[in-house]
Amino acid sequence: MPLPFQKNVAVLSFALVVVMLGMGMVIPIFPFYIQRLGAGGSAFGFLVAIAALTELVFGPFWGSLSDRVGRKPILVIGMLGFGLSMVFFGISTRLWQLFVLRALSGVLSSATLSPAMAYIGDSTPGRERGGAMGGLGAAAGLGVILGPALGGLLAGDSLATPFFIGAGLAAVAAALIAVFLPESLPREARKSGGRVGLLDLRQLSGALRSPIGVLLLLALLATVGTSNFEAIFSLYAVDALGYGPERVGVILSVVGVVALIGRGLLTGAFTRRWGEPAVIRGALLAGSLAFLLLLAASSFLSVLLTVGLFVLITAFLRPAIHSLTSQRATVGQGVAMGWSGAFVSLGRIIGPLSAGAAYDLRAWLPYASGAIILGIVFLLSLRWLPRGQHVAGQPAAPDDPPAAVMGGAGGP
Repeated sequence: MPLPFQKNVAVLSFALVVVMLGMGMVIPIFPFYIQRLGAGGSAFGFLVAIAALTELVFGPFWGSLSDRVGRKPILVIGMLGFGLSMVFFGISTRLWQLFVLRALSGVLSSATLSPAMAYIGDSTPGRERGGAMGGLGAAAGLGVILGPALGGLLAGDSLATPFFIGAGLAAVAAALIAVFLPESLPREARKSGGRVGLLDLRQLSGALRSPIGVLLLLALLATVGTSNFEAIFSLYAVDALGYGPERVGVILSVVGVVALIGRGLLTGAFTRRWGEPAVIRGALLAGSLAFLLLLAASSFLSVLLTVGLFVLITAFLRPAIHSLTSQRATVGQGVAMGWSGAFVSLGRIIGPLSAGAAYDLRAWLPYASGAIILGIVFLLSLRWLPRGQHVAGQPAAPDDPPAAVMGGAGGP
């Protein structure tokens, strides 16, 4: 992998770490804000979910806009705006301000996620794309792991401190992008004409009818299935297994580390060896079986092992789906990655809501339904995903360094 490209991925990865760190740092602080402002659990749940909702709406918009003006300007806008929202979080004193700012942070974080994936699509050979997408996923995962712990630590003296730290990191990331990241989309490759709007149904219809349509649905269904674990595990561990916060914390730390290893180190090797379709199908089938193993686990060690196995298996899913979506895109990398991220966000909304409702009926039901969902998606993938890594007519160019890489820091 050429050195300039490694530098570009490092800058993008740092930006995603900062975004996910900022989003994660506020989670352990919100309950105290909510309590101080006289609200309850429903307000807390909505406050957590609203960012995914705004990411769903705005992800395609930012991705499409980056197809018009380039990736770099949108990335800089996203990082500066995200940092500014963190500053306002730190000085907010009303509940409605928290809701508005949480929504705004989702809007602006999606201005980094979709263009970052599109940047990888512009500048990565087909056979390396799965690994590069996995690297971005690992960076985001690192932010998710460190965010809550760092937020709780920094909030000891003042609840506002984590927000100001997040704002400062966002400013550093914006500066790194502005100075060191070359534009990946040449002017002659940019789209022109038409308008860029929110939830463009004509654009969505075109994406669904294109070669990436089935991949968008796979991203949605796979996220709904895996969210059954992500949304409910802590509650399941306390209620059904009788664990205290220490054991739950240990397991969640293992989850983060295993996901980081799976996305950052193994996804690229697996997709290069077997191709994205095979990796997706294997992860779906094995994930369905791992859900059932989670139900059978009773001792702490068996729970730790089965949870680690499940997370490791399913860690391949989203990077492989994003990579294949990028390779098969005929609607522009920004549009494709925007909609791919939006369908994942939709899954992150539907999954926790359905898992919570299922949990209220039976504690084991979210895991059983997750196994069924992933099993059904696996069967659909056998029909939907043709064998092979590339689609006829798509310039995979697996061994040729793309122009943006060869251009180094000097430009596209």
